[in-house]
Amino acid sequence: MALISLRNISLAFGGPPLLDGINLQLEPGDRLCLMGRNGSGKSTLMKLISGEHTPDGGEISRQQGLRVALVSQEIPQGLAGTVFDVVAGGMGNAAALLTEYHQVSHLLATEGGEKWLARLESLQKSLEEQEGWQLHQEVERVLSRLALDPDAEFATLSGGTKRRALLARALVAAPDILLLDEPTNHLDIDTIVWLEEFLLKNVRTFLFITHDRAFARRLANRIAELDRGRLYAFACGYDAFVERREELLAAEITRQALFDKKLAQEEVWVRQGIKARRTRNEGRVRALKKMREERRERRERVGQVKIQLQEAERSGRLVVEAEGASFGYDGRSVINNLTTTIVRGDRVGIIGPNGSGKTTLLRLLLGELAPQAGEVRPGSRLEVIYFDQLREQLDQEKTVQENVGEGNDTITVGGKPRHIIGYLQDFLFTPERARTPVHILSGGERNRLLLAKLFTRPSNVLVMDEPTNDLDAETLDLLEELLLDYSGTLLLVSHDREFLNNVVTSTLVLNGEGEVREYVGGYDDWLRQAAAEAPAVPAAPSPAKPAEAKRQARAERPRRLSFKEERELESLPELIGALEGEQETLHLRLADPEFYRSAGGEVASINGRLAQLDRELAEAYQRWEELESLKGMAS
Repeated sequence: MALISLRNISLAFGGPPLLDGINLQLEPGDRLCLMGRNGSGKSTLMKLISGEHTPDGGEISRQQGLRVALVSQEIPQGLAGTVFDVVAGGMGNAAALLTEYHQVSHLLATEGGEKWLARLESLQKSLEEQEGWQLHQEVERVLSRLALDPDAEFATLSGGTKRRALLARALVAAPDILLLDEPTNHLDIDTIVWLEEFLLKNVRTFLFITHDRAFARRLANRIAELDRGRLYAFACGYDAFVERREELLAAEITRQALFDKKLAQEEVWVRQGIKARRTRNEGRVRALKKMREERRERRERVGQVKIQLQEAERSGRLVVEAEGASFGYDGRSVINNLTTTIVRGDRVGIIGPNGSGKTTLLRLLLGELAPQAGEVRPGSRLEVIYFDQLREQLDQEKTVQENVGEGNDTITVGGKPRHIIGYLQDFLFTPERARTPVHILSGGERNRLLLAKLFTRPSNVLVMDEPTNDLDAETLDLLEELLLDYSGTLLLVSHDREFLNNVVTSTLVLNGEGEVREYVGGYDDWLRQAAAEAPAVPAAPSPAKPAEAKRQARAERPRRLSFKEERELESLPELIGALEGEQETLHLRLADPEFYRSAGGEVASINGRLAQLDRELAEAYQRWEELESLKGMAS
């Protein structure tokens, strides 16, 4: 029997219906992932299920006594006190008694005194009358299971720990349905893996919104997608859903094309001369009117983001080199004895728990912080753009248009002038939305806006600190393709495992104690290499990681380099240096105005050689990466 049923639900907020006649049932044991583009109504649907909103039309049937708990995307305002106070708040009427009992117990233990003892006895009696002891034990059990300090002040916690406390607050109510809105946002990878394990083992029925594809793949046994007001449900996992959705979209495009063709034919028929109008079929005319109405009511699918990076002149081969670099705050080592070399074209992922020093590492590599020991040497001709996770480069009080255009109506993109409104439409900002102040935008819109602002500038080094938060799956796919085609150097901090797997070529892993270790490949490659290391311990330990590393590990170890390959690897840096030296010389000749006075046909010859050098360099770098990868895996 369904726990909750939604039938023909509709809801609008002034514009086109956000929910337009949707139907949905949740059964015990469902792990339903709700997907859809930013602004499609996913959070609104969750609030309908939780009872925070009521629909304009339709019916919601709940099983008698149904308990639903919602963990929102944003941290609720006004929550104060200790972690115990916040978590006990999920108990409803007994919350105040439990909170005071915990506070008085603490005061009695620290201060003593008859006053606190008498008050504690009074609270004990009240709790016994309301069967509050069971509730108190449940709060303590959940706090223990989620590894939360009951006496820590909620306001002082990190974002990830606050979200864990809010999950505990929802769980103490023993909900029949747990609702999770973007639960992985701002969590580090260790905590995300822990959350996956926890939900699978401890929560039977839940509905969650996520853009984390690995999270959806691991947890979901059903998928539902909101698209243009309609809900499409799929009784399958994430990968099967992606295939079925593509098939449905292709069928929709074909069906609409046939409909539009028939409509055009009927419009030609009805406009024929007087003889045709005398003999025309009135039923056919009525059918045409119905087709016109259907075409007017059609809600077109929102276009895709059109992202384009402007690339600056290539940097030197060396982008940054660190040797024994260390940095710390207040006597605590954040980065200790870092040695690494990043060359042009590298795509480096940076992984570590929240607070482990990932942003500090970026600032060291970019030269914004000077190492307290060791050395960091930057390369030449670096043009850096920086996507910061706090979006501090956006002025919250200015409009979308003002943030990107900086007072100008046109910007230069790819060497050509573009009107700012047209450019912003590439990032799915309508003209009306372009005139909206930034502070009322959603998280996904702010991320798209920061991308739009940054990508007006050319670069050869792209630094991205958590760019994937709040972006929908389609925009993530497009961003992945863009970064894979980018010929510059990428430094990427991310907690999105699939994004890391798809984009980066090497990974720096921080363990939170100052150690930084380097691995070839992305997140899964790191797990395999960490599992194969014995007796070494993986760089960022987590209670959940050994199990996952064991699942991911490969029994067969990679082969070692042959003697010939070793010699080839040793010779490649010299070859690459010679090719780049020749390339630099030819570029200087072409840049000299005097050269063209007597060059004749030599210009074409030099341009041909430069094209050949590009190919030779690309092949040399590819071979160098292949051999380095084999060497790293075998070492």
